[in-house]
Parts: sequence; structure tokens; C-alpha cells
Amino acid sequence: MEKIQTDIGKALKEQREAAGRSQSELAKGVGMHQQTISRWESNENVPNVLDCIRLAQFYGITLEELLGISLP
Repeated sequence: MEKIQTDIGKALKEQREAAGRSQSELAKGVGMHQQTISRWESNENVPNVLDCIRLAQFYGITLEELLGISLP
């Protein structure tokens, strides 16, 4: 099985910026704190699977797109 590597923080930031949202706007849109978004984007913390699903639904994209990965 091939190991999937991604910079989750970078991928999350790229998706947010592509959507034209600030960290505060995103946080309000998904019901989180702005500090949480900031910590994810700086790789201080990693979002759990439920938070990733919530973000993907908010953006209207897949989890793979959210995390910047492609699966075989």
C-alpha cells in the first residue's frame, strides 16, 4: 500500500484562499473558532475526520480535494 503524504495545513489554507474566505469567515461559516483554523493551517494541530468532512461539505468538495491528495 502506497503511503499518502500531504501538508494538511497548506492544503487547508489553499482551499480557504481559493474560496476567498478569511479565517474568521470560515470559522463562522462552519461553527468553529478562528484560532482552531489558524492552528490547523500552521500545522500546530490536525483536524479530526468529522471536522474535515464539515470543511469539505462547506466548500462543496471531496475530502481528497480538501486535503490536496489523489487516491489511486
